[in-house]
Amino acid sequence: MTATGPGSAVARGDLEREGLPGETSGSLRRLWRLRWGVAAAAIMLAIVGATVLAPWLAPHDPISVNIRHRLAPPAWMEGGGLTHLLGTDQVGRDLLSRVIYGGRVSLVVGVAAVLLSATIGVLLGLGAGYFGARVDWIIMTGVNVMLTFPFVLLALAVIAVLGPSLPNMIAVLGAAGWPIYARVVRAETLSIRERDFVVASRALGTSHLRIVFRQILPNLVSAVVVIATLQVAQVIILESFLSFLGLGVQPPTPAWGNMLGEGRVYMLTSWWIAAFPGLAIFVTTLVINLMGNALRDWLDPHMKL
Repeated sequence: MTATGPGSAVARGDLEREGLPGETSGSLRRLWRLRWGVAAAAIMLAIVGATVLAPWLAPHDPISVNIRHRLAPPAWMEGGGLTHLLGTDQVGRDLLSRVIYGGRVSLVVGVAAVLLSATIGVLLGLGAGYFGARVDWIIMTGVNVMLTFPFVLLALAVIAVLGPSLPNMIAVLGAAGWPIYARVVRAETLSIRERDFVVASRALGTSHLRIVFRQILPNLVSAVVVIATLQVAQVIILESFLSFLGLGVQPPTPAWGNMLGEGRVYMLTSWWIAAFPGLAIFVTTLVINLMGNALRDWLDPHMKL
């Protein structure tokens, strides 16, 4: 029989209260071990919020030219003013406004290109790992060709034919990034397809599509998410590189890469034109990498957090 009464109720309450501090302290310890990732996520949230709210946060029109205020230094330097906190560029455009608006291009390109490359890579990796044999050979040969093909040459060829624009740049970056997903997903699929639950499903006559998308793919989500998070930072750098070369978003539309390209001529006299877009690229890619590392540790079952 189970003991009832006031004494047992008090005992249960004491046990529940004793369990709470342990659970709370365990969660706090886990967050403390991931503190850099949590801080990076907060900074990234602020960056995304600033780009989304750019029309309200930017103090000036990012493409408005004012030659009378050209090459104005930041507010804390001699000759600077509160009207332009980060100074102006070579034609008098407010640098703070251009940095805020430039983040829109980099983040949109980063997320869109990663979604495209992840979709292509995951589908091909699943096909190569599950079906094997000739399908595997064809897909992995394509992966090896893509990995040996120079990215700059691919970008130059595509943009020379289609012209420099935001959709074309997303297509180039998405097409160049899928091999890493295909390799990782193929390796994981080769292992998962031999597990008992997949073998049992095949024996029961379950269709291949159902096995691949309902049983194998859910087991790959954590690995794909971690790779995608880390690749966003790489794509942002590549987008800035293409824009720096004049192959990406074209002026006067602000983008961190083309702002760097415009400011390189003035590095010795007006360093802020290139320094602040470069700092924005550095901070954004750093916090994304920290988030990716924390996410990897959080999702890895072998990590004792």
